[in-house]
Amino acid sequence: MPTRTIEIEGRKWNVHPSGYITQYDADEFSLLFVSGVADEREVRVTRYSPAGARSREQSLAELGEAELRRLFGQSQPSQTSPEAGYAQ
Repeated sequence: MPTRTIEIEGRKWNVHPSGYITQYDADEFSLLFVSGVADEREVRVTRYSPAGARSREQSLAELGEAELRRLFGQSQPSQTSPEAGYAQ
């Protein structure tokens, strides 16, 4: 699974497709933003509609850094999302 890395406020976040499939299959994808490891790990989730490619991996590759930052700003903590198993 492809992973992108972005730095936000001095913290590195790995970004990858969640693999969670909604009823909107190719019209809406989920991204996981993951920072840290083990007990220090934080996961945030967001959904977006791809503008170009309709595959999760290609769509992520096409997102620019500004778009990733915007999506991060809209993301929610993992405990609010089925994509992350509602885990904290």
